[in-house]
Amino acid sequence: MNKPLTIALPKGRLLDSVVAHFSQRNIEIEFGSRRLSTVDSSGRLEVYKVKNHDLPTYVHHGIAGLGIVGDDTVAESGLRFTQVVTLPFGGTQLCVAAPKGSPLPESAGGPVTVATSYVKMTRDWFHKRGIPVKIIRLGGSVELAPALGLAPYIVDLVETGSTLKANGLEVVTHMTDIQVRLIANPAYFKLHYREIGELADIITRTAS
Repeated sequence: MNKPLTIALPKGRLLDSVVAHFSQRNIEIEFGSRRLSTVDSSGRLEVYKVKNHDLPTYVHHGIAGLGIVGDDTVAESGLRFTQVVTLPFGGTQLCVAAPKGSPLPESAGGPVTVATSYVKMTRDWFHKRGIPVKIIRLGGSVELAPALGLAPYIVDLVETGSTLKANGLEVVTHMTDIQVRLIANPAYFKLHYREIGELADIITRTAS
């Protein structure tokens, strides 16, 4: 049997969805207690569990030839990959949000102060529209920034909007849709094109 393909999966919100999706297609992944690597039940995949923001680095350096990750994480990394397939779960939106009744960013007058963990995407979006922006980097809980006077606007991923609503915020601008992708190191993709294609067919087919 060929050596298993190497793939990095993100800890956090996506991991359970990935494992369930693969399980429905007879690829069983179990890490066990505190383990960060495993081989799936079929022997097709050698799987590494890594922090979400580190995943592009592992794939870029070829430690894992493949990875499953959101567009936002890839964009923030500034790295380039071969996009293999889009997965049918985990989709969300990147939005500008602010306290209810706030003006649109382009109408705010002067530089717009924004708190976010998505610094590169935020800077690129504002610059493309010619809107002066001051970005304050936060690692999490950006919804607190307007209430505490740190920044009147935030940029964050929005799924249901319930967290925004609970903190007196609302979406003022939709920036982009975020999808979950199977990505590959370009050199690894060329070497393992057939095997990766087979995997892509399995994980995009209707569950049995």
